[in-house]
Amino acid sequence: MQRDLITTANGLNTDHLANHPGYSELQARISSYELAFQLKTTALEALDLANESEATREMYGLNDSKTSHPLALGPAPFGRQCLIARRLVERGVRFVQIYHGSGHQQQNWDAHNGVEENLQIHCPEIDKPITALLRDLEQRGLLDETLVVWGGEFGRQALVQGGGDGRDHKPKGFTYWLAGGGVKGGTSYGETDELGHEAAVNPHHIRDLHATLLHLMGLEHQKLTYFYGGLNQKLTGVIEPDIIRGILAKG
Repeated sequence: MQRDLITTANGLNTDHLANHPGYSELQARISSYELAFQLKTTALEALDLANESEATREMYGLNDSKTSHPLALGPAPFGRQCLIARRLVERGVRFVQIYHGSGHQQQNWDAHNGVEENLQIHCPEIDKPITALLRDLEQRGLLDETLVVWGGEFGRQALVQGGGDGRDHKPKGFTYWLAGGGVKGGTSYGETDELGHEAAVNPHHIRDLHATLLHLMGLEHQKLTYFYGGLNQKLTGVIEPDIIRGILAKG
């Protein structure tokens, strides 16, 4: 019955394509479903950590216990994400995203209610796994061709929020770090002012970071556009960005 359904659908799709030359949306949709099917059939092997060595599991913190804080999860959940990320990179997956934190306030990197407690909860959950991922990629010869980008949506204010040691949002100065694929290792670029309020040395707009990431991936941000609303839209926006040359291994 399933085979009959697929055969019938393919026949209808073929007729539609023949009657609408130059119409690409249906073919694009078919291709996306085919890709989803391939992902589904290969994911089981890629996500299976059973064959990883005990030394690897230990390196990523999969065997580590939780800390004493009731909201802390320990490094194991994020460690599994990092280990799966390495396995995906090994198998040729071009883009891998890892997220840490869920929920609200102290369950996430929110810090509105207390930055010190927030960091005590979450820093031990990520420190060991991300270190393991970088070392693992390097020892397998994958780091040079893999660009690792670490960051969030904004920074935190230098001023106290509320009655404790909470921190509010701060978009004017915050930290990203990059490793691998074309980045100059051991480089610190840019500084905030003495209060940590906003970028003061080598300041850059976020579009400059976007242009730099595209450049490191071999894409020209001036030419990479998509047509929408009557205009050729650029991923870096209307204002021309500057590639941050100071962080590139080859300027």
